[in-house]
Parts: sequence; C-alpha cells; structure tokens
Amino acid sequence: MLDIAAACLVVTALLAYLNHRFVRLPTTIGVMVIALVLSLVIVGLDIIGVSHALRTYEESLLRSIDFSDVLMQGMLSLLLFAGALHVDLSELKALRWPVASLALIGTMVSTLIVGYGIWTALPWVGLELPLMYCLVFGALISPTDPIAVMGILKSAGAPKDLELVIAGESLFNDGVGVVIFALLLGMLVSGDTPSTGSALALLAREAGGGIAFGLVLGYVTYRMLKSVDEYQVEVLLTLAAVTGGYALARYLHISGPLAMVVTGLIIGNQGRALAMSDTTRRYLDMFWELIDEILNAVLFVLIGMEVLMINFSVPVLVAGAAAIVVTLLSRSLSVGLPVAALGGHFGLPNGSWRVLTWGGLRGGISVALALSLPLGPHRDTVLALTYCVVVFSILVQGLSIGHVVRVSVCDDSNNS
Repeated sequence: MLDIAAACLVVTALLAYLNHRFVRLPTTIGVMVIALVLSLVIVGLDIIGVSHALRTYEESLLRSIDFSDVLMQGMLSLLLFAGALHVDLSELKALRWPVASLALIGTMVSTLIVGYGIWTALPWVGLELPLMYCLVFGALISPTDPIAVMGILKSAGAPKDLELVIAGESLFNDGVGVVIFALLLGMLVSGDTPSTGSALALLAREAGGGIAFGLVLGYVTYRMLKSVDEYQVEVLLTLAAVTGGYALARYLHISGPLAMVVTGLIIGNQGRALAMSDTTRRYLDMFWELIDEILNAVLFVLIGMEVLMINFSVPVLVAGAAAIVVTLLSRSLSVGLPVAALGGHFGLPNGSWRVLTWGGLRGGISVALALSLPLGPHRDTVLALTYCVVVFSILVQGLSIGHVVRVSVCDDSNNS
C-alpha cells in the first residue's frame, strides 16, 4: 500500500511541476492533461512495439489501485469537508432555495433525462444498453464537480452569488447523486423494483439521515473545538471528525457525503467564528487547503491515467459523443432553464444560466461510481461513456468556462 501511495504522489508531483513550469494550466486540469497525453503516447508506442514494458507497469499500477474504493471510501470525505469548510453560510442562506432545488430536484430530473436520452440514442449508433444501466449512468453522471472550475470563476471575476450557487449545488448534489446511484444499483443487482413509497423512504433515510448525522457530528466537534485552544489538537479533531464520521455514516447506512458537507458547513461557520483563535483559523485553513489541493491533483492524475484501462471502439466513441450531447442537454433543461426563468428572482445576473449549464463539470466521483458497477460488457460501456463525458467536461468546458463567464455575466454587468 505504501509503495502505491508513493508512486501516485511521485507521479503527481512531477506532473504538477511540469504543468507549473511549461503548460501553465490550472493545476487539476494541467496534471490530468499531461497524464492523459502520456498515457496515449504509451499506447501509441506499445502499438508500434517500443514501450510494452512501460504500458505493462502503468496498467499494473492502476490495477493495484481500487479507484472506486480510494475515492468513495477515502478521498471523498476529505474533499467534501474541505469544500464546505470555506462556504459562507450567511451568504448561502439567501440562496438556499435555488441551491436546494438544483441539488435535489435538478439531480433527479437530470438522472431521468440522461437515462432515457441515452437509452433512446444508443441504438442509433449500434449499441444496446438496458434501461436500468442507462438510468444508473444518468445517476452517476449528474453530480457536478466544482473543483476545477471554482478557481477559474474567481479569476474571471464571476459574481459572488453565482460562485455560491455553483459551489453549494455541487457540494450537495454529490451526496444526492450518490444516494440515487446506490438506490438504482441495488435495484439493478437484486432485479427487484421497489415501490415508489419504499424508494422515497430509502432516499429520505439516506439523505435525511446523512444531514441529521452531519448536524450532530458538527455540533459535537464544535463543542470540543470551543473547549480547547491548541491548534494542533483542533486540526486533529477536524481530521478525526471527517474520517471517523464518514466511516460511522457508512456503518449506519446513511449518506456520508451529505454528512461531511453539513459538518464542514458547521465547522467552517459557527466553529470558525466562535470556537477558534486567529492562529487556529490560519493553521486549519492552510491544512485543509493543502489536503484539498493534493488530493485533487492525485485524483485528476488517476483520471488521466485510467484511459489505459478502457476499451474504446468506433461505436463506443460515437456513443460517447452522443452521451456528451445528452448530458449537456440535460444540464440545460434541469439547471439552465429553471435559472433562466427564476434567476432574477434570486438576484442572479441575467447570463447565469449559461455559466451554470457550461460550468457543470463532471469529475472523479462519476468515474469512481462507474468503476463500482458489476463486471460485464454493460459496465464497460457505461465506463467508456462516463470517461468520454468527464474528459470533455474537464478539458473543453473547464478551459472555456472563464470565457463563458466574461461573455455571459461580466459583460452584462458592465453594460448595465
């Protein structure tokens, strides 16, 4: 295990160095681009018989890493807590209804649109995928990833309210998407279709239980932080709350991701204001910012390397292009359309719907969920479609979202 962790960190550090010195893209996008290009170069060299040993080594490294387990049981709790820690709850409170509706209703609507859209489109490209697998794909591809886009939004001068909506929606729809995915995967594996009542009860238990547990865990951690004034102990308490709390949430069969988001919001707001000294706040922020940056860099490197493990063919690539179109259409209908209709009511700029639609990046959570599906040809198809959407969203949408912000929001603000 130590050798695998060392290899991942060494590769990530080297790629981050190369990106900073020569490529100069945002770190997460840059390391993924370099990893993806290097993987494709290795594939090309292997085809002409030059670097079979290098490809064999990279594939063995990837096989030794359970991507789904590493992200879902390890990284995700830390990443969600770190993201929620820096969300100002007083500012988010004014936008609670759009954030909640986009995260809950938007994710469910997106799951259905993508699922049925893919089920309709795939036969046109010569592929067949059962409806349940299509719906599972809709659930795993609907959660958005704010990591790669938030820095670009800040540098592009996006309004604060728009940043809060994107960050809040992404944090909560991760948890909602994982719950919906788990529900559909259980139906897929068992072959049973639960009643609407039992499905809603399961969703309420997972999501409601996760939120309630997060409130309790956040309050207990807050009280402990308030009773001491030693930054080493306080940073350790937050780390223990995240890792131990996530493990306990899994044991209780409630949503760990939602629990971590709620805990992070409590510690980042009430805990920061009432339970920490200036020294503790400074060290806590630095610690979790570093954790966030390091884990995200490792995650995006793994995404770039994972291309070696996916079986692509011409029909699959065409299906991947169809999946990209369907996913963007779903995002525009489930998020863009409501924001275009109601955004002014919540004080959002006129062009916010375009930013929210194009800024809905997909990331490691989608890949990890796809890798957790049962082995078989349907899983391979879902994984390939997922990879196509994720790579497109990070490279194309991620690198152009700054321009979309400036054209859609900043120009409108200046004109007005």
